[in-house]
Amino acid sequence: MTAPASPPSPQRPFKRLWLSYGLLCLMSWLLYALAGTEWHRDAGAFWFGLYEATWNLGPAFALGPLAWPWTRWLLGRPRRLARRLGWHLLGALSFALLWQGLDALTAWFFFGAAHAWASFEQGLVWRAAWGCFVYGVLVFGFGGVINAQRAHAAALQAAQAEAALVRAELAAISGKLNPHFLFNTLNSLLMLVRRDAARAEHALLGFSRMMRYVLDSTRQPDAHVPLADEIAFVRDHLALEQLRLGPRLRVHWDIQPAAEDALVPPLTLQPLVENAVEHGLSPQVNGGDLHISARVLDDTLHLSVRDNGAGCAWPPPSDPNGRRGVGLSALQRRFELEHDGRARFEVDTAPGQGFAVTITWPLT
Repeated sequence: MTAPASPPSPQRPFKRLWLSYGLLCLMSWLLYALAGTEWHRDAGAFWFGLYEATWNLGPAFALGPLAWPWTRWLLGRPRRLARRLGWHLLGALSFALLWQGLDALTAWFFFGAAHAWASFEQGLVWRAAWGCFVYGVLVFGFGGVINAQRAHAAALQAAQAEAALVRAELAAISGKLNPHFLFNTLNSLLMLVRRDAARAEHALLGFSRMMRYVLDSTRQPDAHVPLADEIAFVRDHLALEQLRLGPRLRVHWDIQPAAEDALVPPLTLQPLVENAVEHGLSPQVNGGDLHISARVLDDTLHLSVRDNGAGCAWPPPSDPNGRRGVGLSALQRRFELEHDGRARFEVDTAPGQGFAVTITWPLT
């Protein structure tokens, strides 16, 4: 499985936030200047519009960042409507008062106390109204950003938890083969030793290769292996199954040479093949056909395991203990998480119509 992407630096969202805030302030400043410019006058009217925009909006722009910690604090408070409205009323009045104070101090610094007092009296009502309006815009905008960040963090934690669960399930799957398969294989080898020692020796070599492959995949469950190695493992598996089923198990291979070099998670095909043989073909009196194909199309690996056995309803219902095909469901979630969701695991089955699994795996 591919390694999880490193989390973004916590500084990046804040840089984007304040860059966006600065751009919105700049846009508002220019729009205010353009709206207040009387173009029928001389060219200097535009510069006067910029002056007015700076004087009237500058304090609000400077005080805007204070709404960020205030909004974060409010979102952490109990969600009681009356209390929340009370806090917002207090915040709006405080913002308007700070705006008035900062504007008066600036006027006093540049023009003296008399001008500052006159400006305060003239702009008291409209600055109070605008202060409440701008406060609402800031709290609404910052609240949306904070909620989006929290939703993203929750989604990331859920995805990490899901990935951890899948890795744990796959590690458990990788650490063992189906006990029924092992029991049947050992019985088949025991009978074969009595009849054909050379063939039994050959089967035991295949069985030892399978055990080594399983052990290697258990040590590195997140590693990827060439598809050729996975196919070799499955061939050994099917050779042992044919000791038990004989001509009832008919295997058809369609492996494109270019597909054999593709890297896939270990034990990708084996659970699918085991499921097809154990549940689809073995219960049939006449057995059945198993088709395994691998092809590369448009930089995508297409894997298919298909049988003409009993089939079933999908997804299968849970048993009384709440378990439901942990092998296939874990594989399905594994491929849903791979390559940012671009890998696909699709099941096509119905009672009496066989069972087919198709995996599409991006190679780039």
